[in-house]
Amino acid sequence: MKYLNLVLILFLFASCQAQDKKLLIQQEPVDDLSGMEVYPKMIIEENGETKWKKRFEYLDDIEISKITYLSDGLKVNGFLIKPKKEGTYPCIIYNRGGNRGFGELDLRRVSLMLGPIANKGYIVIASNYRGNGGSEGQEEFGGADVNDVVILPEVLEEVEGADTDKIGMYGWSRGGMMTYLALMKTDRIKAAATGGAPADKTIIHRPSMETNVYAELIPDYWKNKEEELKKRSAIHRIDEFPKDVPILVMHGNADWRVLPEQSLQLAVEFQKNKIPYRLMMFEGGDHGITERRDEVFEEVMEWFDRYLKNEEALPDMEPHGK
Repeated sequence: MKYLNLVLILFLFASCQAQDKKLLIQQEPVDDLSGMEVYPKMIIEENGETKWKKRFEYLDDIEISKITYLSDGLKVNGFLIKPKKEGTYPCIIYNRGGNRGFGELDLRRVSLMLGPIANKGYIVIASNYRGNGGSEGQEEFGGADVNDVVILPEVLEEVEGADTDKIGMYGWSRGGMMTYLALMKTDRIKAAATGGAPADKTIIHRPSMETNVYAELIPDYWKNKEEELKKRSAIHRIDEFPKDVPILVMHGNADWRVLPEQSLQLAVEFQKNKIPYRLMMFEGGDHGITERRDEVFEEVMEWFDRYLKNEEALPDMEPHGK
């Protein structure tokens, strides 16, 4: 009897440890999108039945869930979007832009921006980062909150149908910065894409960003300004980049929020260090390259299809040819 009790105690202890290791602590499917302000513009009435307009029909083929996961012990909120059809799918981690409420992920953004990616046969996971979207903790604009992105490959291991050997990362604006920083901290990413991403935070061409964002979010900013900005600057940490992750860098050359020179100069550093990349500058493109949105989407999907779905070999960065 004593032996059986000991076995039972050890089993319960092991079970508790396994539960403690669980990162995805909540996954709540969203079954109704009618509460979105844009919903009336997305539907049509046909024979007394409400249907999606043709361009939004993909919403019938994907499922959206609100998630909460653990990062550094904090409960962080985000979204998970996946195809409804059962199967095993490559994954894309999407890193949102902005700060605090500006750029926060909600059902509208997730449905319209990330839904089409999932509909192409990917499981998409996205974080609102600590301190945002009801998450615990404090946002640091590229500080400890980068861990909220780095942990997501492990979170994906708990997602049914996720092929965690094929994970890509995609970020726009501040999300591109988060992508660059995350690539320095994990070897789980097979391909990356960024758009309108700052690469050198030491260059401050918008003073309001410093006073209203950096100074308010970055710990001890005024005491350690130069050090903290360099920490968040890909150009100043180029030697920490992996050389086995192909990176698609996109920028509009009429971007006033993040100067296009940032991506141009980063590409020069990638070239010097033989980091595989493709640079795409969109003529007349604004910060979101909204003038060429469809083209951007196709380029991004082709990039991830090549290196995730098709497992294309890395490009040869050494000079070669006739």
